[in-house]
Amino acid sequence: MAQKFKPTTPLKTSASASALKETKTLSNEPVEFIFDKSNYKFLIISVLIVAFGFVLMSGTTDIYSNTKIVIAPIVVLAGFALGFYAILKKPEVSK
Repeated sequence: MAQKFKPTTPLKTSASASALKETKTLSNEPVEFIFDKSNYKFLIISVLIVAFGFVLMSGTTDIYSNTKIVIAPIVVLAGFALGFYAILKKPEVSK
């Protein structure tokens, strides 16, 4: 059976009541996002390129075609490379 007990001293929380009031106040500072609009454009384009590469790889006839073995994997890798670029690209600083 679980034992029920009361602590002898009150528990202290990490944030005091005054600190919570300060965080709840609204500020007029603009919100800065991690990614810029151009980052999202590159990311969407890279997803489309990867999907196009997988479409090139699909199919049932002619398994050993040059398109399925050589071109489609290159297109998929190019799409992944563009995705990495979209993630690592720094957004432009606006002041």
